[in-house]
Amino acid sequence: QLHVAESGGGVVHAGGSLRLSCEVSGFAPDYLSIGWFRQAPGKEREGVACLTRLDNNIFYEDSVKGRFTLSRDNAKETVYLQMDSLKPEDTGVYYCALWVCTVIGGSIYVPQENVSWGQGTQVTVSS
Repeated sequence: QLHVAESGGGVVHAGGSLRLSCEVSGFAPDYLSIGWFRQAPGKEREGVACLTRLDNNIFYEDSVKGRFTLSRDNAKETVYLQMDSLKPEDTGVYYCALWVCTVIGGSIYVPQENVSWGQGTQVTVSS
């Protein structure tokens, strides 16, 4: 059984940085992508970035492109989301996930099934 666990959230001022970690346990088929979603209060969950584990290709949503960096530690089966130049609109619960990442209309499709979600970690960016 796959288990996904995020950590590293916190409270920072605008312009600050946070580094989120996502640890995967269990056996994850290599066709699955790993990445991040986020959900602001009262809003729907949206994609942040995903990494296809077969080729390490990374896709970023336009909203975070140039500010966030997704990286992978293959040996530890861990991914990181380095978040720089944080903005108040980045505030939300960030979820790591293992799924088949697809991009539709330039955005990461939020999966409804066949996805392993982490519990979420809160990121708050104050202005």
